[in-house]
Amino acid sequence: QVQLVESGGGLVQAGGSLRLSCAASGRTFSRYLMGWFRQAPGKEREFVSCIAATGSTTYYADSVKGRFTISRDNANNMVYLQLNSLKPEDTAVYYCAAGFLPDGGIRIRASSYNYWGQGTQVNVSS
Repeated sequence: QVQLVESGGGLVQAGGSLRLSCAASGRTFSRYLMGWFRQAPGKEREFVSCIAATGSTTYYADSVKGRFTISRDNANNMVYLQLNSLKPEDTAVYYCAAGFLPDGGIRIRASSYNYWGQGTQVNVSS
């Protein structure tokens, strides 16, 4: 069982930055693929980024590539998402998710993730 708690959301002007954090419980955090998803009002939840259990592999949605950076600290059960050069279209609730993959790989489908946080709101004003 893994419990996830996100923090770090807020209101920022376009071009600004935020750092989202996700604190995970459980002794096996280092075995989990970690991902970030987001959901804007009236839209489907979409993949943003993920990082493999070891941290060796990361992947980003095209819409955030070059602007967002995912990282993890397995010693402290934390995963981060650095959001730079924010745009109004980045406004959404951001969710942290964890998925156990025996192959240690990465996945972008939400169905591959077993545990979800409650979300943190990011608002970007123009």
